[in-house]
Amino acid sequence: MMNRYEALFVLNTQGKDDTVKDVVDRLESEFEKEGAKIEQVQRMDKRQFSYQAGELDSGFYVNFVFDADPQLISKLRSKFKLDPEVYQQHYQRLKPKSEKRSRAEEPKKVAPGK
Repeated sequence: MMNRYEALFVLNTQGKDDTVKDVVDRLESEFEKEGAKIEQVQRMDKRQFSYQAGELDSGFYVNFVFDADPQLISKLRSKFKLDPEVYQQHYQRLKPKSEKRSRAEEPKKVAPGK
């Protein structure tokens, strides 16, 4: 059974701002190679950290929305933990996409006292 997930990555791009696109493309292909179906990739830009973590003071944020088996998340987490260009990673399970109800299907609102 495939679940819908969101993964937020903070990339270590210190001294290599021009290679961000290559890193994001590589991460996207890694997701697909493991069997995840990418729905959306959002490149959020480089941001300064509120406090300096060691020698790193900023990172490039990327958000992936994808469908995958639950067992795949731990495998992806382990794989990207070894990647020197991935500084942080966070996974969150999303609610399944629901179909929007048409106006006719919406419950009617009744004014109080009537």
